[in-house]
Amino acid sequence: MFNLRQLRYFVAVAESLSFTRAAQSLHISQPPLSQQIRALEEDLGVRLLDRTKRRVRLTEPGRLFLEEARKLLAQAESARVTVTHAAAGYGGRLRLGYPVSVAFHPALPRTLLEYAQVAPTVQVELSEMYTGAQYESLLANQIDIGFVRAHPAKSLRGRDRLLIRELDRERMLLALPSAHPLAKKERIALRELADTPFVAQPGRYGTTLYDALMTLTARAGFHPAIVQEAQQVTGLLALVSAGIGAALVPASLRAVKLTHVRLLELLDPDAFLMLGLATRKDDNGPVLQRFLGVVDRLQEGAGDLAED
Repeated sequence: MFNLRQLRYFVAVAESLSFTRAAQSLHISQPPLSQQIRALEEDLGVRLLDRTKRRVRLTEPGRLFLEEARKLLAQAESARVTVTHAAAGYGGRLRLGYPVSVAFHPALPRTLLEYAQVAPTVQVELSEMYTGAQYESLLANQIDIGFVRAHPAKSLRGRDRLLIRELDRERMLLALPSAHPLAKKERIALRELADTPFVAQPGRYGTTLYDALMTLTARAGFHPAIVQEAQQVTGLLALVSAGIGAALVPASLRAVKLTHVRLLELLDPDAFLMLGLATRKDDNGPVLQRFLGVVDRLQEGAGDLAED
């Protein structure tokens, strides 16, 4: 079966219609070039070139084969570029998970925008999922990296296989209906909300906002009365806007403008929500490493991934 070298030799001769000029362009001597062309013709069982001492010309089968040879060489070059780009982290696929709240934090859009410029041919598959589900998906090799809001639970089997990079400690805010008696304040302590109904994400999903609410209110000396649930953080703001209750939300949710909602700063010292990147320790794939390199550069660039 013919090989790519023979195809390159044939194309060089067919385009120049000269064994001498083709050999010079290929930086080889003429005898091995002639031998490879003869071997190609014998393999195909077809005469591709008519040769005389004065000229070389393509036969009709040779003209048709020239078109196919060019296509094959172009495909081979495309395959080479694809493989080398993938090996360097510039091609392939990256599966990324994130919770809804991170969509409003500058880290996600800025990183994706920069990464798209660095590796435009990488296919980024985004999956919206809670932090706990991301850890399970990482361990099951269903995603490659996740923007997470908390460290893995100590009870998670396989947590020692995970690596967490902290990017930010984002302030949490209290979202209050604008008609609430305390809504005119600029800053507030959670202990002042002991008698206020709350809305929260479902605790059964292991959501980090629910866990934060339980932890912070316990430190403030009360257990919150949760009167309504919403699966997504934007849904919590809608419930607050409807006057149903208060909610804890990350500060990046200031980007969501809803009427009848007041966002107050919390005086509680631990009212922060971690933002991190989770990967598997044994994943050294070039695509992932290229993405992490983008994150590192943005982190070094004057806090580009921190909250505005």
